[in-house]
Amino acid sequence: MERRAVASLAPLASLSAACLILTACAPTPAARTSPGTPSSPATSAASPSDTAGTAAASPATAMPTAPDGRPFATREVAKFGEPWAMAFLPGTNLLAITERSGTLHVRDQESGRTIEVSGVPDVVAEGQGGLGDVVPGPTYASDQRIYLSWAERGDGGVGAAVGRARLVVDGDAARLDGLEVIWRQTPKVSGAGHFSHRIAFSPDGQYLFVSSGDRQKMQPAQDLTNTLGTIVRLTPDGRPAPGNPFADRGGVTAEIYSYGHRNVLGLAFDADGRLWASEMGPQGGDELNLIKPGANYGWPRASNGSHYGGRDIPDHRAGDGFEAPKVFWTPSISPGSLMIYSGDRFGAWKGDAFLGALSGRALVRVHLDGENATNADQWDMGQRIRDVVQGPDGSIWVLEDTPGGRLLQLNPVS
Repeated sequence: MERRAVASLAPLASLSAACLILTACAPTPAARTSPGTPSSPATSAASPSDTAGTAAASPATAMPTAPDGRPFATREVAKFGEPWAMAFLPGTNLLAITERSGTLHVRDQESGRTIEVSGVPDVVAEGQGGLGDVVPGPTYASDQRIYLSWAERGDGGVGAAVGRARLVVDGDAARLDGLEVIWRQTPKVSGAGHFSHRIAFSPDGQYLFVSSGDRQKMQPAQDLTNTLGTIVRLTPDGRPAPGNPFADRGGVTAEIYSYGHRNVLGLAFDADGRLWASEMGPQGGDELNLIKPGANYGWPRASNGSHYGGRDIPDHRAGDGFEAPKVFWTPSISPGSLMIYSGDRFGAWKGDAFLGALSGRALVRVHLDGENATNADQWDMGQRIRDVVQGPDGSIWVLEDTPGGRLLQLNPVS
């Protein structure tokens, strides 16, 4: 589960006592599986006709295994104070890593040297807030521009922000030049949970997608006059993207690409340009969604989980007007990230989705086949997994979500 979140009492929406819990994701622990075994019945697949049944997990792909039974060897590379996100920077040997407390690092993968970057924005490091995602811009190779997300204070509350700057690395020093805020979550509210603020660029680099959490207010996710509980689509300079589903309404509504979201902590595109999102449910009902323009994903009116305390939420049903998840997890795994694999080192997994699980303390694989998804594997990692990315050589890299969290590289077993 997400740590440190405090549910807000701000009167944006009528909140039941059941949701006023001091966590942001389901407290129910995920069912454990032995390392290397396929996922257990803790994972369910949702379809319009059957949202309550347990998915038949696809067989584990046959490949050599390590002594711990997992089909990959794990190498510890480094440790960080409280890591949150990472990104390999194109055309360089550098890996950028954020820490929730507000520190940005760049690590030279050849020398092993780690440099703290100056010029990072002030962040509100409270609850789930702090420095969040880091993503190289689509023209990074020519202009060294990176994009960051963070929690900021202002206008009587706290909200997510996205900014961009030029990353300058000069010997043993590194700095951000020309930092500018290009997007702000609207409105700012009280509380310290459900910022989401994951960032992804479309494969052609024309559009910037940002996940905007419901900030534990629930009902605003169904209100198109704000950006809480949405995924927004912007131009790289932060303007509403032309052709957005609600562009004719103007204001912040013109930014919205999809809505009815709770806490999207993973955004990734597949090889065919489809956008997928991993989303934390309440008590159960974590989701992997295929994102469609203008679609309503149901929160808080539909979920395959329950409110904290057990109060029922209607399940996704055919004809309810909401877009159902392709896969859901009950009990929760608390997905904190999403990567879709495109490399060759794990050739059998090409095109599959990988999720870092927080309360599940696992790395999860979901097999993707066009617009369909099937739960495949859940490997116990022994720690909360915050982020998972693909390395330039096709290896898989994960960050542990804990003080002194390790940066791990996963390679095939030889």
